[in-house]
Amino acid sequence: MRLKEKVAIITGGASGFGRGIVERFINEGAKVVIADINLELANQVADGLGDNCIAVEVNVSNALDIEKMIDETIKNFLKIDILVQNAAIGMKPQALVDTSIELYDKLFNTNVKSIFLGSKNIIPVFEKQGEGGVILNIISTAAIRPRPGLTVYNSTKGALIPMTKALALEVAKSKIRVNGLCPVAGETPMLKDFLGDANQEDNYKKFISTVPMGRLAEPLDVANAALYLCSDEANFITGTLLEIDGGRSV
Repeated sequence: MRLKEKVAIITGGASGFGRGIVERFINEGAKVVIADINLELANQVADGLGDNCIAVEVNVSNALDIEKMIDETIKNFLKIDILVQNAAIGMKPQALVDTSIELYDKLFNTNVKSIFLGSKNIIPVFEKQGEGGVILNIISTAAIRPRPGLTVYNSTKGALIPMTKALALEVAKSKIRVNGLCPVAGETPMLKDFLGDANQEDNYKKFISTVPMGRLAEPLDVANAALYLCSDEANFITGTLLEIDGGRSV
């Protein structure tokens, strides 16, 4: 088992890519905390995965919730080895001039501030434990090949590239690794936002037409990549972005 005795927190782990990562990590021997704003769904997932999985209600843009998430993990599993920062929100396609300040703030708080808060709070834990650690940020191909009508969302994901790389350099001396995954749009609940309210079937076909391999990302695609980067097999890899996109970003 590639994650035997490892303890991992997965934000946004109750659905979509996050749930795929949770299930893959459990299968590889990890103890997992599902940190999600939807506690009911998170509990349902955790209950189906046995004693090595628990759920914690977390608003990732709230500093106190992040502290509680870390405290609950240590209380239940005594340590933390891995933080996968997957929680994010999307948006319906719209021109920048039509995007409200409220939506802008919500996107940046959920997609960017959350990464800052999670990293800020987990690094002292890793340093105190003295055995390194892993931070994995789930970014998006939107940071590399942005689509029109999603300017603010694209910007939140773009911000995570320098954050990931700079932080990797900052904490390398403590043997803390920081990497990012950049998946293309996936078969997840968030997809409906990107498709908009009208002509969803046509928009879905357009999304797929931009991916050379002819399909969108599946949770298992992302989970397999996350497993590798969070395992000891990748213990000399940091500051790296891995594109999971069927050739979309080429």
